[in-house]
Amino acid sequence: MRLVSAPEPRVALRGAVLGLGMIGRHHARLLQASPRVAFAGAVDPEGDRFAVVHDAALLFTDVAGLLAHGTVDLAIVAVPTEEHLPAARELAAAGVSVLVEKPLAATADEARELIAAVRSAGVRAAVGHVERCNPALLELRRRVGDGQLGEIFMIATERVGPFPDRIRDVGVVKDLATHDLDLVRWLGGAPIERVAAQTQHRMGREHEDLVLVTGRLRSEVAFNINVDWLSPTKVRRTRILGERGMLVADTLTSDLTFYANGEVASEWTAAQAARGVSEGDMTRYALSRREPLLVELEAFCDWVSGDDTAAVVTLEEGLATVQAAEAVLEAAASGETVRL
Repeated sequence: MRLVSAPEPRVALRGAVLGLGMIGRHHARLLQASPRVAFAGAVDPEGDRFAVVHDAALLFTDVAGLLAHGTVDLAIVAVPTEEHLPAARELAAAGVSVLVEKPLAATADEARELIAAVRSAGVRAAVGHVERCNPALLELRRRVGDGQLGEIFMIATERVGPFPDRIRDVGVVKDLATHDLDLVRWLGGAPIERVAAQTQHRMGREHEDLVLVTGRLRSEVAFNINVDWLSPTKVRRTRILGERGMLVADTLTSDLTFYANGEVASEWTAAQAARGVSEGDMTRYALSRREPLLVELEAFCDWVSGDDTAAVVTLEEGLATVQAAEAVLEAAASGETVRL
């Protein structure tokens, strides 16, 4: 009988989180619970206001304190966007791989600086566009890729709701619409070619509270994006329209529904030339649901461990999204279509 040796146990990566706000607290929860990670600590100068860190000795006020406490293999940067560059630069210089929450940086120039710092340090990095890990969107993308809709005509997203308390000095374009600018490229399988936009300022703040974006991908697929934090109800919906019907993902509930094209029967001969579609069968798919933030963490652990096929959002993709957001703001300010 030939003996087969057991596989070597996987060594846990030492992981930390910077920022314990609305998203950082969930990163801390998952880091402390994951068998893939040994929790190295959390950094937040304002302390642990949501009481998520189990061991108070692992709470630090700055990155220097975290690094002095022990080795850190990876860190999730969940601080305000304007702090992404200095935080990522300091971590990368210490040899720590970083997952930077979206958007990658406050400006495209800062995003380029961040990428250069990471490349110079030789560490691994990715961007936290967690919507790509939503089970409804993953299944939607798979079905579109398999040809279920045939030729794609349009991608439309809606992301509206009340004003979030976490917002500092930023508008809906860079805070929320960056989700959708990334999604239309990812789902459509092509870069954004051009955008036009309208914004509204309704809350007495410098930055926009509502944005409507229309645009086109390089593949000639049209898209539109509707984002605000003025609505009394929260809606997160993505739909893709194609020649065979429409797929609609609700990312709040992780539901995916297919609306098939029906056939229009007409005895009126003159109407045959203008024949369109009618409502056909509707199917809501049963999906296996896993927490998107956990799926993102596992993919990043794979990436840090050397798996070049891990499903992470690259720094270059993160830069492209920041550039698209800047183009949207430029289009809204100028009233003209902007080409990327």
